[in-house]
Amino acid sequence: MKNSPNLKPDYEVASLCLDFTNTVEWHASNQPIELLQNYADLLAWAEEKHLVDSEQVRILNELANQFRGKAGATYRKAIDLRETIYRIFAIIARDGMVANEDLHYLNDELVKSYANARIVQIEGEFTWMWREDVADLDRMLWPISNSAAQLLTSKELLGRVGQCADDRGCGYLFIDLSKNRSRKWCDINDCGNRAKQRRHYRKTQSK
Repeated sequence: MKNSPNLKPDYEVASLCLDFTNTVEWHASNQPIELLQNYADLLAWAEEKHLVDSEQVRILNELANQFRGKAGATYRKAIDLRETIYRIFAIIARDGMVANEDLHYLNDELVKSYANARIVQIEGEFTWMWREDVADLDRMLWPISNSAAQLLTSKELLGRVGQCADDRGCGYLFIDLSKNRSRKWCDINDCGNRAKQRRHYRKTQSK
C-alpha cells in the first residue's frame, strides 16, 4: 500500500526523499526557486505522490484553515526537513561526510514518524501501515523521513545517488539506475543538452 511504511529499501520508497528535495529548482545556485510556497502546496505535492488520499486531503485542508498557525509551523518544518535531506544526499553524491547535526535532525524526525507506524493484519497477512486514526497536519512527512532512512541504509542504492553536473547550480538529486552508473544530468534534454551545446561551441571556437 502506498501509504505504508516500507522497511525494505526499494527504488520507489528510497527515491521519495530525493523527489522532495527537488521541489526547489536551481537548488545548488545562489538563487533557488521555491516550488512549495505554503502548506497548501505541500499538501498538493503529497497527494500527487500518493502520500495522502483525497479524504485525508479534505480533512487536512479543513484543519489547516482552522489552525493556520499550526499549518504554517508544519510547512516550515517540512522545509527544514527537506533542506536537511538535501544537504545529506548532496554531500553523499560528492563522496563527502554528512554533518552530525543533519543526521541528528533526521533521527529526531524518524522517532516522531515511527511512533505513527503500526503493524496491521489484512486478509491474514501482516504489514506496516501509517496510523489512520489521527489527522496530523504533518503526516505527509512521516514517509519522507522514512524514505531518507531507507536510502541511507541501502548500500546498493546509496552508492547510486547522484547530482546534476550542471555548473549553473541545478542541484537536482537522483538515483542513477544506469547499468554503468554514468548518469550526470537531471535530464539529458535539459542540462545535458546545454552541456553538449557548450562543448560543441568550445570545439568550434578552438578551430
